[in-house]
Amino acid sequence: MSMLKVDPRVRTAMVSDCLDAIGILNNVMDASIKPIRSNMRAVGLAATMSFVPDSQYDLKDPYAVAIDFLDTLQTGEIVIVATQRESLSAFWGELFSAASRGRGATGVVCEGPLRDVEAIAGLEFPAFGVLARPYDYKGRMRIESTRKPIMCGGVAVHPADAVIADADGIAVVPAKYIEEVFAAANAKAQTERTVLQDLLSGKSVREVWDSYGVL
Repeated sequence: MSMLKVDPRVRTAMVSDCLDAIGILNNVMDASIKPIRSNMRAVGLAATMSFVPDSQYDLKDPYAVAIDFLDTLQTGEIVIVATQRESLSAFWGELFSAASRGRGATGVVCEGPLRDVEAIAGLEFPAFGVLARPYDYKGRMRIESTRKPIMCGGVAVHPADAVIADADGIAVVPAKYIEEVFAAANAKAQTERTVLQDLLSGKSVREVWDSYGVL
């Protein structure tokens, strides 16, 4: 799997601006999905999974689908979890996070609750979700699909789309636009550094805008 080449100064807002510039205007997930710690940031290629409500489960091997999915994760992937906007259970916790980090995944984005949030934070594994709930998903939800197209946070996500998540939100870059968008975002990050220095030095906003076209 090819790794994304992203300047560490690139933020979700910059990527959103670059998506706007090529006419992709609605690829940022709902604002209800937040990091469990405000300084968390994750960038990666989407590895998708989707849950649906279901009270039935395999008594002998209730986590089989999750186990198989976790064991396929590759370095540089970010897990994207669709829940149909349900909050019947948590969908991700400490041990899933540990397994994902061990496989080289960069984080998880879930449109439903997480659990073990303090433990996940202790692992320094970037995790984004909607609130927290202690319930296990077993007997409440089941995994319907893995590595298939999903809707998460109101945005269509396909396997291997790029995702960037931080305190500003979560942006999704369709695979065909990854090179174009992140080249622009990397350049924007470099320019904004200069703009920031000029503004802090006392230059007028008009002067800075006329020089760089960035604010």
